[in-house]
Order: sequence, then structure tokens, then C-alpha cells
Amino acid sequence: MPKKKSFVIRIDPDTMEALEKWAADEFRSVNGQIEWLIDRALKEAGRKPKKKPPES
Repeated sequence: MPKKKSFVIRIDPDTMEALEKWAADEFRSVNGQIEWLIDRALKEAGRKPKKKPPES
């Protein structure tokens, strides 16, 4: 399984509070919620990269 990349994000405190509440409502971590939101946005925009087949 490929490693996930990490990065720092600066976010408005009110936005962070809203994300924390939403994540808790969905039983996700804030990180998981952000990943889910990005994934959904990429799919809706038709920009989600295709998964590469596993190398043998």
C-alpha cells in the first residue's frame, strides 16, 4: 500500500470548528473528514485520478 503524503494546512478557527463538529457527527476524524471531502469534490468535478493496477 502506498504511503500517504502529509502536509500542513492553515485554516480559519471557525471553519476548523465546523469541520470538527461535522467529523464527529459522521464518526470520522477531522483528517478523515477532510480526505472524504476532497475525494467527493474530485469525483464530482470529474478529476478523480484512476487507480493504477498493482505491479507484479
